[in-house]
Amino acid sequence: MTDWKELAGQLESRLRLRTFPVAYRRLEKAADLDGIPKVRRLDRFFTFCQLPALVRTRGWTVGATVTDDMNARCARIHGLAAATEETIAEEAASLSTTWFSTPEEARKQLSIYPRITPGEAIVLAPLASSKFDPDVVLLYGNPAQVMFVLNALQWKDYERFRFFFIGEGACADSLAQCYVSGKPSVAIPCFGERRFGEVRDEELVLALPPGMVEKAVLGLQKLSGVGLRFPIPCYSAECDPSPALARAYPDAAKRRREKKGG
Repeated sequence: MTDWKELAGQLESRLRLRTFPVAYRRLEKAADLDGIPKVRRLDRFFTFCQLPALVRTRGWTVGATVTDDMNARCARIHGLAAATEETIAEEAASLSTTWFSTPEEARKQLSIYPRITPGEAIVLAPLASSKFDPDVVLLYGNPAQVMFVLNALQWKDYERFRFFFIGEGACADSLAQCYVSGKPSVAIPCFGERRFGEVRDEELVLALPPGMVEKAVLGLQKLSGVGLRFPIPCYSAECDPSPALARAYPDAAKRRREKKGG
């Protein structure tokens, strides 16, 4: 099993994260929850975004099953219920009184957002707890922290990342999008995540495939080795940036001096 405790510690210390990285796993059978230590269950109505909030700020391990009273839309996105024509029609009618002008506009969103194939249960825990191998790892951070993780992933085997904004229900842009695509996904948390999931104004959420977590840590280590690390010290806009750039790009600085001297 991957040393998730070590990797989580590296992410937390190198990025100075405010909250714990979160491990998410979809379970085929509700009985599978019994094999995970100290799983808490909510005996009330709840939204999905409250679950990662409890994990990343309290350090809880939380589980939910198809029999729990989770918000229906959340359950359909995150692997606890299937979408049907009836539920889509109901959801479109509801959304047309808030985020969209008509049910038809709402259906445009509902027809494209990613959904996790339903199982009987899901479980979330601090990544460092190493209680299970995750399907997705969630990191909450400010734009600079998220930027560094993406830069770290590009240090080797470069690729240009693409991200989405679906609107309200943006957890589909992070966790669900990562789950179905196998690619990192950054999302701007939506109103619901901020209202109920304790997401702060300055926070973004980054969903990582578990196989990329070690690669991200390695990239962070390599970038730190050349002085590229968080937090980023600010250089005033009124200052000549040459000294700072020369430390990072000495060859380019030398060429500039030679050109200027010539």
